Amino acid sequence: MIEIELSQEEPWPERDWTALATRAVRAAVAQTPHGPLATTPALVEVSVRLTSDEEVHHLNRQYRGKDKPTNVLSFPMVQPDLLETISANSDDGEVLLGDIVLAHGVCMREAAERGVSAEDYASHLVVHGTLHLLGYDHLTDADGDAMEEIERTALATLGIADPYSVRED
Repeated sequence: MIEIELSQEEPWPERDWTALATRAVRAAVAQTPHGPLATTPALVEVSVRLTSDEEVHHLNRQYRGKDKPTNVLSFPMVQPDLLETISANSDDGEVLLGDIVLAHGVCMREAAERGVSAEDYASHLVVHGTLHLLGYDHLTDADGDAMEEIERTALATLGIADPYSVRED
């Protein structure tokens, strides 16, 4: 069973971000070989933090050596090769898959630039962050293409348009 632990900080507006994050995480997991995590008897927790650009800037500098804010950061807590061993027998029956952190200003600006709603863009970033928690990356073109395809499919199940399609202006 997947559970979302969400913290919302200023300046994020009031919305049902927990429901949004829950749908996005489950959609992402379902499109991977780790789909059974959604129904395992173990509690699989994902922490989602909605915070300021300043906080994400600090985390990005501290953990990635990049001195700027970014839209989403992911901090996996489980090695990808151990994901298939998660079950009700995992430690105390609870597993923290990892943390996803979104920066408000960067997210809102990028959503506006793309002409999509803040909710759809946040869903995309949570899907993207979840895939990082599951061990996916985009360091090579092939890995990036594979990750984008999973994102497209997961977002389509949520009724969200392909974020990678070329927009005609």
